[in-house]
Amino acid sequence: QTTSSALKGAIQLGITHTVGSLSTKPERDVLMQDFYVVESIFFPSEGSNLTPAHHYNDFRFKTYAPVAFRYFRELFGIRPDDYLYSLCSEPLIELSNSGASGSLFYVSSDDEFIIKTVQHKEAEFLQKLLPGYYMNLNQNPRTLLPKFYGLYCVQAGGKNIRIVVMNNLLPRSVKMHLKYDLKGSTYKRRASQKEREKVFPTYKDLDFMQDIPDGLFLDSDMYNALCKTLQRDCLVLQSFKIMDYSLLVAIHNIDLAQREHAMADGTSQTDMRRPAAQKALYSTAMESIQGEARRGGTIETDDQLGGIPARNAKGERLLLYIGIIDVLQSYRFVKKLEHSWKALVHDGDTVSVHRPSFYAERFQRFMCNTAFKKIPLKPSPSKKSRSGTTVPRRS
Repeated sequence: QTTSSALKGAIQLGITHTVGSLSTKPERDVLMQDFYVVESIFFPSEGSNLTPAHHYNDFRFKTYAPVAFRYFRELFGIRPDDYLYSLCSEPLIELSNSGASGSLFYVSSDDEFIIKTVQHKEAEFLQKLLPGYYMNLNQNPRTLLPKFYGLYCVQAGGKNIRIVVMNNLLPRSVKMHLKYDLKGSTYKRRASQKEREKVFPTYKDLDFMQDIPDGLFLDSDMYNALCKTLQRDCLVLQSFKIMDYSLLVAIHNIDLAQREHAMADGTSQTDMRRPAAQKALYSTAMESIQGEARRGGTIETDDQLGGIPARNAKGERLLLYIGIIDVLQSYRFVKKLEHSWKALVHDGDTVSVHRPSFYAERFQRFMCNTAFKKIPLKPSPSKKSRSGTTVPRRS
């Protein structure tokens, strides 16, 4: 109900205040109780000795676990002044297509952060997750799980609007040609007619299998790194009894983009101004995955814009932008009920709502067998020519 501009303004005032007041407090280790702290500050429109005057109605701004989140931002190399500058120096941009959840999404003007409104239950669940979630991140900052940088609540006119600040998976500077929300389930996993009519629809598992039946091909280091990361992330989600999450896969087709440019210009001169890369550490798909692929693997990563290089069956060059989304849906009683009645009507194993361990296993299997594949290695010609003369070696 709150007008969007008032909400955006309140978010920016609140974050400026909370990050500013936090910077006066000394750095220290995160303690268990830090996860449960909620700081609350009142912003009357005429201003107070702590807060500036503003044009909106009075509101209250709550910050959850400020010290803990400060530590997480640091873990991802986000300095307080960068965080403030990204979120508060320019107006936030509202993204038109809200997900199925009905959440509002805002992106910071520099593309670095996404702000998403969450339901009360989801915010509560995130608070419960924090200690374990970050113990995991500490051991393992390279992850495809969402990176949560802050959890806040704006209270205005008797309403609570909870928001979470996360990494932005899809930079607006890169044109995405296709986008899929994959769960590894086939039951009813097709984009609706309404979704298909959107400018940039999000397709689902059955659409993927139909559009890209051969899957997306990655070089073997990249493939191994990606699957290893998915495996670790699924274990974490399973340990929290989380399920019903998806892998968001957005595809930028380099060859298609060049053809589009050429058609637009009448020449093949593309616009050479490179969009700025994201600043936050591990925030791009490329930095999120484990393994050798990063450390001078077999792929030139100078201008990948954070995407993971891949090819389709036609051999076109692609960049993939991926991340695990919707992890705040906990496997609660409702979900259990939903599974039992769906299983009666259908084959239980294809239904998307399932036990966390089964869900994780099926999710990984789909991603690493159906969605992503290794580029088949070509035998090198030098070996072939010699093979006639050499004695076969015993393996």
